[in-house]
Formats: sequence, structure tokens, C-alpha cells
Amino acid sequence: MSSVIEQSVQARMVASAPRMETLPATLHYDRQDPFAVRMAFPAPATLEGADVCWEFSRELLATGMEAPAGVGDVRVRPFGYDRTVLEFHAAEGIAMVHVRTADLRRFLDRAHALVPVGDEYRFLDLDRDLTDLLDGRD
Repeated sequence: MSSVIEQSVQARMVASAPRMETLPATLHYDRQDPFAVRMAFPAPATLEGADVCWEFSRELLATGMEAPAGVGDVRVRPFGYDRTVLEFHAAEGIAMVHVRTADLRRFLDRAHALVPVGDEYRFLDLDRDLTDLLDGRD
């Protein structure tokens, strides 16, 4: 069984113009980092013209699909019957995208099958993390 899940989704950029641009995005989950989810946007989809990847908690995504969640750089909330809004806050501004809630649920179902909620600690490599942390010491 693979330890990594990747799923392509279509994100719709919320802009001041009446139409929303559809952007490709990839959701990524790795059981070696069991609390985190990544959402990546390819260079052509970003203002900077470079790949952009946002990392946030799996719990934030799950909670935000049901009720507004998050107070930091990433915020998630339901929108209507079948969409979820993800807000990405950076110094350059705020990007808001709509994603089909069903796509997010399918991704989370796969992530939860790989690492059930409450079992994340079983997949942490604390010795490696501590070694990595202390190797940078002078």
C-alpha cells in the first residue's frame, strides 16, 4: 500500500470579476507527515508564475467542510450545497478558491483510510525528527 495520496481537483478562483477562473490543483497527503495536507497550484495558475504549495492540517480541512475553521494563513468554510472555500492569506494578498466538497471528502476518506484519525502518532518518526532538529545546532 502506498504511503502517499495525490488527487487532482479543479479549483475555481474567486475574483472581483463576475466569472471565476478554473485552476488545476493537486491535493497531497503523506503518512510520514500524518497531520498535514498540501494543496499545490502549478506555475501557470499563480500570479508569481511559480509553483505554489500550501500546507495545512488535515483536521482544518475536515472541520472547514462543515463549519468555518481557521484563523491563520489558511481558512476553510462551506459554501452553498456542494462547495468549500479555501482562503490562502499571504503578504501579497488573499487567494480564495472554491472546490467541490465531494472531491475533498473523497480525498479525506482516502487519507483517513491510510491513517485513521487518532492514529497519527503511530506514523511519526520522533527519533528522526529530533535528530534533524538537533543536527542544525552549533
